[in-house]
Amino acid sequence: MANKCSMLLVRASNCVHNYIHRETLTNPSFISCYQQKRGRRRTCKPPSWFVRRSPTTWDKDLTPENKEFLHGLVEDECKVPVCSPLRDEPWPRGEWTRSTRRTGVLAIKLSTIPQWTKDGRKVYTTLLQVLDNHVIRYTPPEDFRKTAGWKPYWGQKFGSVVVGALSCDPRKFSKEYNHLFMESGVPPKRKLTRFIVTPDAAIEPGTPLTAMHFRVGDYVDCQAKTIGHGFQGVVKRWGMKGMPASHGVTKSHRKMGGTGGGGDKGGIWKGKKMPGHMGMDWSILKGLKIVRVNTKFNILYVVSTSVPGPTNCYVRVYDTVLPNRIRATKEPPPMPTCYPEDISDELPEELFHEDLFRFTEPSISYAEEES
Repeated sequence: MANKCSMLLVRASNCVHNYIHRETLTNPSFISCYQQKRGRRRTCKPPSWFVRRSPTTWDKDLTPENKEFLHGLVEDECKVPVCSPLRDEPWPRGEWTRSTRRTGVLAIKLSTIPQWTKDGRKVYTTLLQVLDNHVIRYTPPEDFRKTAGWKPYWGQKFGSVVVGALSCDPRKFSKEYNHLFMESGVPPKRKLTRFIVTPDAAIEPGTPLTAMHFRVGDYVDCQAKTIGHGFQGVVKRWGMKGMPASHGVTKSHRKMGGTGGGGDKGGIWKGKKMPGHMGMDWSILKGLKIVRVNTKFNILYVVSTSVPGPTNCYVRVYDTVLPNRIRATKEPPPMPTCYPEDISDELPEELFHEDLFRFTEPSISYAEEES
């Protein structure tokens, strides 16, 4: 029986090796795709396609007066895009369907505060502020399919939208990084991310994104990196009990004990919970409801206390992918986003859900008695 199993394993490994060799000869980009799917490895090295963001030392010989003059000049030039592509005719807008995937926004996690419903129930919400978001680039499906590491599924065609947040001084970045924003005509952004969209939700580069991209009552998914704790033991990382702290135990009260390396296998099983790096992993929290929107400061009030990431971190916020939450949407969202010309001048500063209590309203009302 053992010989048969070993022969099957050898045949399977040979098939995998031949498949990888064949795909490598016909498709050179398969190498990077296979390495991404093989497993997650922690590394501090940037990927091969990474653009250097650190600035050069061209201004090391400038005087303080010249640096101050350039700083004021950059602030004046970066307030309004000089060569924005939005001066051309706008792109046609598509109609929203159940299979539409719109772009998302980059928000900053502020804090957690409570809210109250009209029936007196207390709910905790997380504040997510959408600061200075612009569309940097749109890649159609025919070009997006050629990128390494991506294959369409279910026969659907998807494109990609790159969104940037928080405009910065171009002198803080390299020339290669600044060239990424030539198409959109906006200043360099501090943070960039990519969203997968359908062709009917294509959006023109240079379009601003605000909190009005979502509406009160919509359900969103929040994705961010969890809080980093560094290298931790099994007690803190996995919540293990540890060893006894008395009766002859010396300096082993926080150890994990046996690793299960004995037996027929003669090794440690893959996936064994052991000490290691804790946190700083991508995590997604799905199906969060928006109950309040501040249109003045672009703040979203999301019902949750478990949005991943520490305070002041970047959070990817986009339409939820849960089928039940999508069906709960009564009205279609703005397609592909809410443009400034679509917003009326009478828009209130605060938008509340119909079930949320407003403190400007009376909490107790009495009926008038007839005399």
